[in-house]
Amino acid sequence: MAASGVHLWLVLWKAYDALRAHAERHIESLGLGLSDFAVLEELLHKGPLPVNTIGSLIRLTSGSITAAVDRLENKHLVERRNDPGDRRARLVHLTPAGQELISRAFDDHEAAMEQATSGLSAGERVEAIELLRKLGRAAQEMSEAKAGVPGRSRRPSRESEQQPESPGRDCRAS
Repeated sequence: MAASGVHLWLVLWKAYDALRAHAERHIESLGLGLSDFAVLEELLHKGPLPVNTIGSLIRLTSGSITAAVDRLENKHLVERRNDPGDRRARLVHLTPAGQELISRAFDDHEAAMEQATSGLSAGERVEAIELLRKLGRAAQEMSEAKAGVPGRSRRPSRESEQQPESPGRDCRAS
């Protein structure tokens, strides 16, 4: 078996494509698009957030995140409210209907992803997560060094945030 960097990259790419396709099919079966699901999922796990923060967390451009929030607002699943701590800012909140929908949808999605990753034992999943985080950090550091980025100026990764992870927390590629 080849152990080259190119071979590893191709295997990761194919595995990611297979898992993403499984996730997208399941999310679409719930009547949601991937970006709408991602917005609702962030609000479910993190609470009210500014639009631009949601966009950076789920890797959508400014225009795309605005369109997603507008779409969800038109469906009465989210609402924008003034930030009590900053009168210039607005926060996106789940409505009761949005809370109900994403709670059910996320539970279903979590079960679907458990099924999709059932080819690995619980121990193998832990090992895969640790190795992929290590690989990702090393690649990020090399990329930053080649780009001349001083130190660690990028935003903290989810793994470094000081909050407990729910079992389905890593449902998207990070």
